[in-house]
Amino acid sequence: MAIRKLKAITNGTRGMSRLVNELDNVRPEKSLTAPLNSAYGRDNYGHRTCRDRQKGHKRLYRIIDFKRNKLDIPARVQTIEYDPNRTANIALLFYVDGEKRYILAPKGLKKGDMVMAGSQAEIKPGNALKIKDMPVGVQIHNIELQRGKGGQLVRSAGTAARLVAKEGTYCHVELPSGELRLIHGECMATIGEVGNAEHSLVQIGKAGRNRHMGKRPHVRGSVMNPCDHPHGGGEGKAPVGRKAPLTPWGKPAMGVKTRGKKTTDKFIVRRRNDN
Repeated sequence: MAIRKLKAITNGTRGMSRLVNELDNVRPEKSLTAPLNSAYGRDNYGHRTCRDRQKGHKRLYRIIDFKRNKLDIPARVQTIEYDPNRTANIALLFYVDGEKRYILAPKGLKKGDMVMAGSQAEIKPGNALKIKDMPVGVQIHNIELQRGKGGQLVRSAGTAARLVAKEGTYCHVELPSGELRLIHGECMATIGEVGNAEHSLVQIGKAGRNRHMGKRPHVRGSVMNPCDHPHGGGEGKAPVGRKAPLTPWGKPAMGVKTRGKKTTDKFIVRRRNDN
């Protein structure tokens, strides 16, 4: 995909850019959609739990097959479609037995390609296998953390993890953040890098485009009053003036560990901050 920079016809289009994609302009598969009610930053009591969020444009949710548990049955890629709920594009698969499913579209997957999940699948983008059946050094995405739960890691556009080594029942996987993690060899993953890598290069261009995505304006604490934020107040552009940057509620915001004592810490061989 290419990025097209818009002409400065209006102030909003000055500096704005868009993806020029070659996706199929079709309606999503009706049997694989569901209504999506946006919480716009509030919990089930209606209390605001996340600032700077709003409802945004109405969306229709596409049901994605993250488990890839339809084993040893080939499928043909019918369409490559846009998904408003994620940064990656999605591919509609037509299985030979008549079932239809959506998957994340990896880089290089084209309309008409054949993909398959299972131990008999080839090592090519779009195919899903257990991590223990993959060769060392291959790029993977949509990685399970628990067997049969479905892919939880590496699902954003342009991301890919790498299988570094195999040791007993566990495999060493290097994540995009640099973290080296042990993942059970029976967990499923998909070959290749997630497509639509140019997504991060798009210039939003105007505030209204962010509002469509459900983002409200974000105000810096240093420009607030002392009653509204710990960083507020002072004459002129005053620094933080305290030992550490704080959240609006007075808790440390940088350089403080917030991760609790989890049983999964033993699976982290190298943390992302240790690089």
